[in-house]
Amino acid sequence: MFLNRATLPFYLCLVVCFSSCSEYQQVLKNQDVKAKYDMAEKLYEDGDYKRSNRLFEQIAPKYVGKPQGERVMFFLADSYFQRKDYNMAGYQFERFVKSYPSSDKAAQASFLGAKCYYKLSPNYSLDQTDTDKALAKLQTFINTYTDSEYFPEANQMAKELTTKKERKAYEIAKQFNKLGKFDFTFLTPAIAAFENFITDYPGSVYMEKALYYRFESATEYGMNSIERMKPERLNKARTAYEQLKKQYPETEYAEKAEKLLEKINQELPEQPTGRAK
Repeated sequence: MFLNRATLPFYLCLVVCFSSCSEYQQVLKNQDVKAKYDMAEKLYEDGDYKRSNRLFEQIAPKYVGKPQGERVMFFLADSYFQRKDYNMAGYQFERFVKSYPSSDKAAQASFLGAKCYYKLSPNYSLDQTDTDKALAKLQTFINTYTDSEYFPEANQMAKELTTKKERKAYEIAKQFNKLGKFDFTFLTPAIAAFENFITDYPGSVYMEKALYYRFESATEYGMNSIERMKPERLNKARTAYEQLKKQYPETEYAEKAEKLLEKINQELPEQPTGRAK
């Protein structure tokens, strides 16, 4: 059977592919470390991270303490990263930085190690252990490599992860606030959660919301209290109102806040409007 011009490139490609696979399998089973090293590096440079990774895994222990060890360890870590195996990549980059702290690749390895945990950071509603790890790694990188080309990206990632943690803390407080509409006993943890949020995240994008909903929770808590506790608790709610208006004079919650303040003033008419004892 003769090959026409249209099918010839396809068959040539198959021949090259099978030849390459056969050569790779031979080297993979071979005990020649140098042959494995050469092929691993070639595959890595060609972007074949899966096969290069397997070879680097095999030879990495053989190069510990040798001049090529630094190069092999970095390629091993990065081949995991390129394959999106961020758990292994993060571990290997951390090993690299500890083993070669003076390497010219140390800054990149430190950054990519932190980026692995950034990639592993889940949705804000889930456990944030990996987010905490990423922030710790990013902060170490930011403090250590201030002149690195990766510095701006590291700052941006840290900011994004901090906002994610802020949102989680805010949403927890907000959930207590919602539950408090059906069972006012949830308003106590709501107020405490908003207080913690305001203290822990003073520059948060959720600050205005947190200040308003703390005021709302405090108002509803005071209104549902026994008579002898109402004055103290409603005055605390007034203070929360004042803090909201002081920080956000043109708050988007102005109308809602004024209605709540009116309820407080009706309950405690002897108190001046908007003033707390």
